[in-house]
Amino acid sequence: MSSWDPVWEKVFSAQRWGKYPPEELIRFVARNFYKAPDRSAVRVLEVGCGAGANLWFLAREGFSAAGIDGSASAIRQAAENLAADGLTADLRVGDAAQLAEHFPAGHFDAVIDNGCLVCNMVAGVRKIVAQMGRVLKPGGRVYSATFARGTYGDGMGREVEPGTFTDIPDGVFAGKGIIHLFTEDEVREVFGAFSGLNVECYSHTLGGQQQLVKRWVLDGVKAA
Repeated sequence: MSSWDPVWEKVFSAQRWGKYPPEELIRFVARNFYKAPDRSAVRVLEVGCGAGANLWFLAREGFSAAGIDGSASAIRQAAENLAADGLTADLRVGDAAQLAEHFPAGHFDAVIDNGCLVCNMVAGVRKIVAQMGRVLKPGGRVYSATFARGTYGDGMGREVEPGTFTDIPDGVFAGKGIIHLFTEDEVREVFGAFSGLNVECYSHTLGGQQQLVKRWVLDGVKAA
């Protein structure tokens, strides 16, 4: 069963989606990989890469970037955005829960998630994280930025399992299909196979401070 919600093809086919990477991701990459003697030898995969804002940054900084997304429209936009600046990445249309169909085990130095996991039910989240670990090299690093319980939209729409909602009518999740909002205990448990796990919480407001947005940002290391 696919973990990917086809609503995202409608989203990407109807609108352009983001151009620049988030500051937290830039810091993660800089802290861990900027001193690499040959950046082109550092392979980084993004699951749920969307229109490729993060891949654009990675390729621009000289890393070997790869991305996978279930939306063909998103992958097409990513290719166009990269080509506009003379950049390339290994782009695949596919399910992040089935990375084994696209990439060999132990292939990447880092695997990143920036808002992919949140668009899945818990079973799908577990499959994706397991696949992220599978394609990482021993000692490779995982990064995830995902939305937290308490974000505006929590409790709205229809709850299909604890913490997972659909048909959220308002806010950043409106029209985005399945959304799972994580507690800190959940993210620590889901990523429990990674060592040195660091979990931070970031928050901001929208709509004149009427809508709270909370995110967990974490990174860890695959055991050698």
